[in-house]
Amino acid sequence: MKNKVQAGAQADGRAAGETDSMRAAVREVYGPADVIHESRRARPRIKADEVLIRVGAAGLDRGTWHMMTGKPYAMRAATGLRRPRNQVLGLDVAGTVAAVGAAVTLFREGDEVFGFGQGSFAEYTVAKERKLAPMPAGLSFAQAAVVPVSGATALQALRDAGRIQAGQNVLITGAGGGVGSYAVQLAKAFGATVTGVCSTAKMELVRSLGADHVVDYTREDFADGGPKYDLILDFAGSPTLSRLRRALVPTGTAVIGGSEQGGNFTGLGRQLRALAVSPFVPQRFLMLIAAERGPDLEQLSGFIADGHLTPCLERSYPLALVAQAMRHLESGSVRGKVAITL
Repeated sequence: MKNKVQAGAQADGRAAGETDSMRAAVREVYGPADVIHESRRARPRIKADEVLIRVGAAGLDRGTWHMMTGKPYAMRAATGLRRPRNQVLGLDVAGTVAAVGAAVTLFREGDEVFGFGQGSFAEYTVAKERKLAPMPAGLSFAQAAVVPVSGATALQALRDAGRIQAGQNVLITGAGGGVGSYAVQLAKAFGATVTGVCSTAKMELVRSLGADHVVDYTREDFADGGPKYDLILDFAGSPTLSRLRRALVPTGTAVIGGSEQGGNFTGLGRQLRALAVSPFVPQRFLMLIAAERGPDLEQLSGFIADGHLTPCLERSYPLALVAQAMRHLESGSVRGKVAITL
């Protein structure tokens, strides 16, 4: 009987005698960063196609902010109308496989992986096998953890929505932020000439990422009679559609994401207006909803291995300081990404 109990515990990712609870950063209600606190929660159970991960680090991104606040309100139809169904925060994850479901074939216990988790601000999280990839060689858990959400969003915006081509002139707003810091590097890897738009404080960072030109939005307007762009990735600043049109070549493309400016995360209405306008003008306006896919993580790993992509990790926070990390994100001053380490 003792051997059976031990085997069952180990199959669930627990060593013999280890408790079934874990530390986690949670919020029981939607709200500002003050609602986040550390608590103990039951360790998650895995389904046949899932992987249990012992978390090494988790990335902090705009999607986690939305999950914390419950905004836009339409998302609550999926996350919980009055209170969040999953109280543990966190999407990005990097860590070590602790257990695998019966149908999992790509990973085994002890593998180091990164990808998209379900509540990664905790000692353990669960992820679908198809949403993980082997962790890139040479990266720390913290560096790997800040890649999945922002890196995949930038990749899909450029490759899939933007249909980027070598030699194009590409403009990236929010170039010193989470998605932008990856988009600058990836656009260069695809062979584009890149202009990054950012604040004064982030100009040197954006140059270091490889941008050919940097626009300080506090002093210049990228749409005010300057160069025209084949592709604009707009993930910050909320420029009007008329400004985007002025900055595009006649048949150019603008990919519009949720914007972040000074800690205010908005953009759904502007995205919908862009979709409504697009059929009636020669330029293309697209709204991006990024997908969580393992093959995209593998492609990002290839760019990292080739030296074309480096995670821009500003700093890390321990689990007990997730609320502080969220306030830093809200301030709009993060250069690249921040991570939560365990």
